[in-house]
Amino acid sequence: MRGSELYGIDTPQLDRIAGPADLRDLTDPELTMLCDELRRETIEVVSRTGGHLGSSLGVVELTVALHAVFRAPFDKLVWDVSHQCYPHKILTGRRADMGTLRQQDGLSGFTKRSESVFDPFGAAHSSTSISAALGFTIGRDMGQPTGDAIAVIGDGSITAGMAYEALNNAGAEGRRLFVILNDNDMSIAPPVGAMNSYLNQLNGQSIGQGATLRDIAEGFMAALPEPLREQAQRARAQAAGGPPDATMFEHLGFTYIGPIDGHSMPDLLATLRMARDRAEGPVLVHVRTVKGKGYAPAEGAACKYHGVAKFDVASGQQAKATANAPSYTAVFGRTLADEAARDPLVVAVTAAMPNGTGVDIMAQRFARRVFDVGIAEQHAVTFAAGMAASGLRPFCAIYSTFLQRGYDQIVHDVALQGLPVRFAIDRAGLVGADGATHAGSFDIAFMANLPGMVVMAAADEAELMHMVATSARYDDGPIAFRFPRGNGTGVELPERGAVLDIGKGRIVTEGTRLAFLSFGAHLGEVQLAVEALAARGISCTVADARFAKPLDTGLIDQLLRHHEALITVEQGAQGGFGAQVLHYLANSGGLSRGCNIRTITLPDRFIHQASPAAMYQDAAMSARDIEGVALECLGVSPLRRNASA
Repeated sequence: MRGSELYGIDTPQLDRIAGPADLRDLTDPELTMLCDELRRETIEVVSRTGGHLGSSLGVVELTVALHAVFRAPFDKLVWDVSHQCYPHKILTGRRADMGTLRQQDGLSGFTKRSESVFDPFGAAHSSTSISAALGFTIGRDMGQPTGDAIAVIGDGSITAGMAYEALNNAGAEGRRLFVILNDNDMSIAPPVGAMNSYLNQLNGQSIGQGATLRDIAEGFMAALPEPLREQAQRARAQAAGGPPDATMFEHLGFTYIGPIDGHSMPDLLATLRMARDRAEGPVLVHVRTVKGKGYAPAEGAACKYHGVAKFDVASGQQAKATANAPSYTAVFGRTLADEAARDPLVVAVTAAMPNGTGVDIMAQRFARRVFDVGIAEQHAVTFAAGMAASGLRPFCAIYSTFLQRGYDQIVHDVALQGLPVRFAIDRAGLVGADGATHAGSFDIAFMANLPGMVVMAAADEAELMHMVATSARYDDGPIAFRFPRGNGTGVELPERGAVLDIGKGRIVTEGTRLAFLSFGAHLGEVQLAVEALAARGISCTVADARFAKPLDTGLIDQLLRHHEALITVEQGAQGGFGAQVLHYLANSGGLSRGCNIRTITLPDRFIHQASPAAMYQDAAMSARDIEGVALECLGVSPLRRNASA
């Protein structure tokens, strides 16, 4: 299908591409023209679907060059995070389906093994690419039908410990492996830390006029075009003085090439071809790119259009719905900043997500008390533990899906020592278009099973304020509170959060026949189900547990005594809040009291991308589904409503 048919733009070179093999039939000038067309089409696609635009625009030339030089899918191209993979998808047979990007039953916004043979390794979390590429390399060398492995990793992702572990292992192995360091000086937020400073030192050379080469064949250098060859020879002469002159990557056993202008097709093609033809061991190619390249609104924005809603191409104006209530993240950020104003011991830690977690609001007022550690969740948790041990009151603000990466540190460095780290767990539950990789499904289970951990969940934004205040004043051990992505429910907000009684829930509405014990933000859906049940003449009590640990056992016993059935509801996987309730009832004899008990959780499978409402419907957690579980508990036919209508 032609670009004019898809998006009304002229794309003669792109129209010739059915797959990456077709790129190898194009001349180098035609590949350059292809890049311009691919960039325009990527902009058009994301303007209609929303998604990760800036990162994809930054790698257009790199994507074309990699596919023109290497032989995917035999060669394995592994994108780190893979939010920059939209041009890759267009070139690998998915062009006609790009209009379904990040939508229900459509293309994933990340690489996905089940989607295409050109996606050899799925991703969405950072810093995994070098490890996976090394795994493919070992497979190749042990006779598996795979070619070269190429990892593409950003300067933000390479700050994470896992990337260093992989570089260390790959350097020691000494096998032929390619790592492309895509350095755009921008992650979701500007990168931080010593690695960023180090890369900036390497970037002190004139982009497009330099390549630092060590232990690379003279023939390799001779084949480089001018002026790359002259600079490479100077660098080699400097490095010949001894290891102190080598780059960090060379000390780890890599041949280092760079920095290369990542938007110069002649430089990219020449360098990648020579690396492909001459490399024997691991090679790291340092490529400098511009996030949002070629689209002025993205290049000029502070966020570089990292993640955008649908937008108007001409103006860059995003079509965002008007919010009827503040977002949970904003409420958390403002409340935390207010607590910090009252207590000079309150500090905040985040892992490369100051805006996403809301701690940037505190940073505007107390910049020296907010610490962005980069993409390093393990370090963030232990760093916060150290601050807690010093007497500070740290809030560790990390998305649920990313907190998984620091679990050993939560266990060993926080819980085991009983240190009062406050975990603010954003994006809890199902999150929409990012799909299963970003769902906050497991934090209730993995936090509530830790001795001494207090675990809360906010039913609405006012409850979130109370939980921030409670956490700020709780010094007896670790405490966690979870809240969802998106806007709140619109409840009236107090001037200041109240300190909750630890382990005590609340009755929201009282009824007589059936009881719901809700944990967290699904309370609204429970209330809709209760309205439908009331229309059937079924009276229900609704309780907000507030705490998964410690449980309000008195509240549970009360609900059990006075109702025919008890149903727990949570936006989390099996093994979480409902399991805690069942454990208590099993050990206290509550399961033998004649009350029907059910737990409503996410099912034991991954829920794929859609709107959050559609995802919860897929999970059988809509108000109608909750109503159906209640009717089944009471032995009432769900057909009665239709019969009486």
